[in-house]
Amino acid sequence: MRLSPITLVILAAIGVLVAVGVTDQILPAADPRTAELRPWVAARALGVTAYLLLFLDVALGLILSHPRNTSEWRKTKQVFPWHEMFTVFIGAFLALHIVLLAIDPFANVGIVGALVPGFSAFRPVAVGIGTVALYALIFTAATAKWTRLLPSGWWLKVHRFAVVTFLAAWAHAVLAGTDGGALTPLYLVTGLPILAGVAHRWWTARARPLRSVPTAGAPDASIRRAAPAPILVEES
Repeated sequence: MRLSPITLVILAAIGVLVAVGVTDQILPAADPRTAELRPWVAARALGVTAYLLLFLDVALGLILSHPRNTSEWRKTKQVFPWHEMFTVFIGAFLALHIVLLAIDPFANVGIVGALVPGFSAFRPVAVGIGTVALYALIFTAATAKWTRLLPSGWWLKVHRFAVVTFLAAWAHAVLAGTDGGALTPLYLVTGLPILAGVAHRWWTARARPLRSVPTAGAPDASIRRAAPAPILVEES
């Protein structure tokens, strides 16, 4: 089932409150130097959290769109609500991440730099990739929520763009963060499974028509289900 707009707003607000509360507990402003660094550290933590949620969201999306899900796994009812809720929390954490970086003078990103690719004084290419990922995420989420915005039959093609969004977010996380070296194992553990999942989904979609070709002997039930509809030819 789909979540109502009110539920989405409530979940987003909860995400914001949790982020603010955790930041205050982990990094209290005990001295002027800590107070100066706290927005930047909090922004980095919120960005990493949003990235991890995006990883889970894309992974669930791969499960939902996998050819075997409709015929064998049948996990749509269990997985889809989580897929939608992860998107909401990604938006909440990402909004805080961007706002903190935009208003924090220590981050040296600025409002324009956060919203326009290439205008950040701090690592403009890396931050610009993150801005592109942000707009790609908004586009993917909006077209998923309001599918009527797209022509008939385009929704799934557009929604697959989420993989590109993840790759851009991954590149932004690796290139923009000053702690990228320490978090390299995390980025490998999250990036490689997504690439493997995309490859497996593509291979399965390509291989299924080959399995549907009749072979000697009686085909099993899974092959019969995967077989295309027969073409009726009128005899002369």
